[in-house]
Amino acid sequence: MTVIKFVLGVAIAAVVLSFGWWGSRIGLPSELPDGDMLRRWFDTLGVWGPAAVIGTMVAAILVSPIPSAPIALAAGAIYGHFWGGFYVLAGAEIGALAAFAIARFFGYDLLHKWFGDRLSRGLAGSQNFLMGTVFASRLLPFISFDIVSYAAGLTSLSFWRFAIATLAGIIPASFLLAHFGSELVADETDRILLAVILLGALTALPLAVKLIARLRRS
Repeated sequence: MTVIKFVLGVAIAAVVLSFGWWGSRIGLPSELPDGDMLRRWFDTLGVWGPAAVIGTMVAAILVSPIPSAPIALAAGAIYGHFWGGFYVLAGAEIGALAAFAIARFFGYDLLHKWFGDRLSRGLAGSQNFLMGTVFASRLLPFISFDIVSYAAGLTSLSFWRFAIATLAGIIPASFLLAHFGSELVADETDRILLAVILLGALTALPLAVKLIARLRRS
């Protein structure tokens, strides 16, 4: 098993390096890009633009310093509300699943070796609770997307429950950010303001539900 993990680790590193090489070949910005820079880059790629959006979203989740919001805004500016949001959603979901799988394969057994059954009682919890926690975290933009993905892989949460919770949680933000991007191009400030209010309402919803439940218990 150790040999297999080593080989897979080398393979993952090779994929990351290959992505960097491919990005340099097609003109990926060398510094952390802003929305305008990404929009120009995606636009020059033609039919490969959607693949670049998805690929950069995956990279933004696997590598923390890369910001994902400018990618979503650029995708919306070029491909519009629906397709821009769809490409962002696909990249975010794939990136989250990849981070989850990496943590599960390389870290889960090691933690269980150190902590034994205490890990199951502490980190694990029930499947429904863990799934709900992942879903709620996806609705809160101030909680790190990538950290949640890696951390979830260290729990006993099943892969498919994680995938469903993540997908359901990131749909609103993915399409709203793409909407921001498309409206910024159209210079529709009223619509942007409405979208910001909707995103804020979605962000506050899980906090409000938790507060109401706590008040009822007390």
